[in-house]
Amino acid sequence: MTTTQDWFISVALPIPLRNTFDYRLPAEAKPAANYMGCRVAVNFGHQSMVGIILSCHQTPTYDPSKIVAALEILDQKPLFPAELLNLCWWAADYYQHPLGETLSTAMPTPLRQGKSSAPTQEAWQLTTEGKGLPETALKRAKKQQIALQHLLQNDYLLDADARKLDISSATMTAMQKKGLVEKVERVPEHQAPKDAADQLLRESPLPLTEEQEAALSQLSFHRYTCYLLEGATGSGKTEFYLQAIARTLQAGKQALVLIPEIGLTPQTVARFEQRFACSVAELHSNVSDSQRTNNWLAARDGRARIVIGTRLASLCPMQDLGIIIVDEEHDLSFKQQDGLRYSARDLSIYRANQLQIPIVLGSATPSLESFYNAIHGRFAHLRLTRRAGAAKPPTISRVDLRGKTLTAGLCDASVTALEKTIARGQQAIVFVNRRGYAPSLLCHHCGWIAECPSCDANLTLHKAPYHLHCHHCDAQKPVNRHCPQCNSPDLNPRGLGTEQTEQWLEERFPDTPIIRIDRDSTRQKNSLQETLEVVKSGKPCILIGTQMLAKGHHFPNIALVVIADCDQGLMSADYRGPERMAQLVIQVAGRAGRGEIPGQVLIQSHSPDHPLLDLLLTKGYHLFARQLLNERQTAFLPPFAHQCLIRAESKRPQNAIDFLKMARQQLSGLMPPSQQLQYLGPIPARMERVNERFRYQLHITAASRKALQKLLKEGIEKIDQQALARRTRWSVDVDPQEV
Repeated sequence: MTTTQDWFISVALPIPLRNTFDYRLPAEAKPAANYMGCRVAVNFGHQSMVGIILSCHQTPTYDPSKIVAALEILDQKPLFPAELLNLCWWAADYYQHPLGETLSTAMPTPLRQGKSSAPTQEAWQLTTEGKGLPETALKRAKKQQIALQHLLQNDYLLDADARKLDISSATMTAMQKKGLVEKVERVPEHQAPKDAADQLLRESPLPLTEEQEAALSQLSFHRYTCYLLEGATGSGKTEFYLQAIARTLQAGKQALVLIPEIGLTPQTVARFEQRFACSVAELHSNVSDSQRTNNWLAARDGRARIVIGTRLASLCPMQDLGIIIVDEEHDLSFKQQDGLRYSARDLSIYRANQLQIPIVLGSATPSLESFYNAIHGRFAHLRLTRRAGAAKPPTISRVDLRGKTLTAGLCDASVTALEKTIARGQQAIVFVNRRGYAPSLLCHHCGWIAECPSCDANLTLHKAPYHLHCHHCDAQKPVNRHCPQCNSPDLNPRGLGTEQTEQWLEERFPDTPIIRIDRDSTRQKNSLQETLEVVKSGKPCILIGTQMLAKGHHFPNIALVVIADCDQGLMSADYRGPERMAQLVIQVAGRAGRGEIPGQVLIQSHSPDHPLLDLLLTKGYHLFARQLLNERQTAFLPPFAHQCLIRAESKRPQNAIDFLKMARQQLSGLMPPSQQLQYLGPIPARMERVNERFRYQLHITAASRKALQKLLKEGIEKIDQQALARRTRWSVDVDPQEV
């Protein structure tokens, strides 16, 4: 009789080693059962770990007498279905990252810690005291009254119900403090997928424009095609997504929607819940660990028919995925910048291909890689060139700043335009892509600048609260009263930040709400949504913000957008700088004139006649992108070449340099440099020192993606065996977005 002693499991552990480990099946486990994709608790060295089972077999890779038994198999059914396991395997292989850490990245934190995978759901229910209240007991508090009435008629109030009833978490917390409600965990009810159109939809779809209708008719739902939906801002891309997803749901399949900003999630979820009568799950870092786990499991089990999330949602298990939407596909936030340095967009394209389902990449300003693939026929190219409804594109003007007096970053022409906009009862946006009050604090007497002691960076001055802050290592310190170098009290802020513009506009427009939207002002949960409620009311106001304002927001009363400075992208040392500048300008400008009010955009610049800016504003993004592609081809840059960065950092700079020299030697020994394969480095990173660690990098550029992957796979195996690899913190970044 076969026993568990004859069976072994291959386990991937969340450690920075690229191999897997054999364990014996636990005594209580069934031999030959399908445990692939289940979690298992094991002892590794002197600690207990949770790993993922990759296979169950009877042929161990080394001496069976030295193989210990696993502690416990934690799941009744695979946590990683075969499709997701294969996706993670591919990601680990392509991005040259340990498989165990890749699988760990895909899981919510409680599941990584070995907690139960039995799905639960957070909900509110009435306490004994609450159940004894009459229906009108809270009529003086309108939202609490609505919540009470719902709970008197239903056993629970779920988050989805609260959103539909416009009940905030603050309302429920207030009722909890009164002892009227309590938060509980419950087992979610399974809802079978609905297949009739009238059961799926809560509201009727909007009529499509000719362009939308033509684009939707080209979608094939039964095979893989990658569609690039190039749609002008306000052209109705969201309605296109909704109607494409409706057809997918009618076929009994699920939909995955990736968005770039956490701040966009609530409004996107609300829009989808308004349209569809099915379960919509959120996956992003602002969702609590327990709720993210429940949503992750609901997607795996098919209970969540639509999943909406940021890049981490691309690694979510789906029972029967039918379509993937990547909105604002050009956005840098889809690329993870540490750990597993994956691109959620590229990962999703691979996933759609494996599942033979359509994927739609939507953007008004496509990345050059996607644009190149579309014009060369690798992607199907769909275009929406006109705004939906009566909305017209805004008029865009350049404001020459040379010789002009600036106050808080604004010239007289911009201030006059703001005055006229507010006088007409309309709203305006001032775009300042730098948070804080000023990027540096300078001594006027001797030239001393407040610098971060741990980074090669200046400390940013903040006034709310008043302090100096490093945006790279997060170090904070009080503001100096006197110059530490010459003891002069004459310390002056230099440069522009959102707080400075906000302060001046509050003084200039004392009767107008001034709303600042950046990472500092929206740190608290739901603070962004609460802030935007003022804007949605349509009352006159001025918004000041960073690129958080540039993506996806629909404010029909915005009549004016002032871009304080677009020169940074034009002068960037990064070859992607002009591309990102153009995307930002078009996206920010697209916030104006989205309703019936005509829109106006003022672009302040010290280089208003720059050839690239002139091309963008006179010929549009399409021809601008073609010009950049010509330049990239000449310079042997993506998408005409494929890149990888090997990064190293150490408190002793020579350690990082020596490691990269060794790495270059190992790699060039396998594939010598040539016209088709170029090595550059070791060279310092753009900011050499961050948080007391010195950073260097080795650039590899190859004409062939296949050749680059072959080099990395063989080379990293050799690098791993070197002693220097264990003395230096290093990482591999395939297809880097920040060079």
